[in-house]
Amino acid sequence: QGPLVESGGGSVETGGSLTLSCTVSEYISSRNCIAWFRQAPGKEREGLASILIGHELRRHYVRDSVKGRFTISQDKKTVYLQMNSLQVEDTGMYYCAADQRAGPTYCGGGYWQVGDFDDWGQGTQVTVSS
Repeated sequence: QGPLVESGGGSVETGGSLTLSCTVSEYISSRNCIAWFRQAPGKEREGLASILIGHELRRHYVRDSVKGRFTISQDKKTVYLQMNSLQVEDTGMYYCAADQRAGPTYCGGGYWQVGDFDDWGQGTQVTVSS
């Protein structure tokens, strides 16, 4: 099992909901910026949301393009991505990733990029059909 393990993907119809889970291994530092990314077929990986875990400051960020539909949350060492009102364009492989260096401003402001993250899960597939 890797440092991060995603689950919860599946196939839904337009307008449906899914909740993805990212379980963070005990071997990863307890303080991390955990982010969710999506990669659609033939497209670059894009960041969706992030949350700072193991820190006294609670910070999270959701990209404008999915704000209002996607919510990121945490329960101990599991980070969730609640996705509502799913659309066909939400189809893709969803990954969670960890960056131990990101602080509250960086993680909570969404100032990160794909290359900042050192540890990745293997992904979970989300397919939305019309």
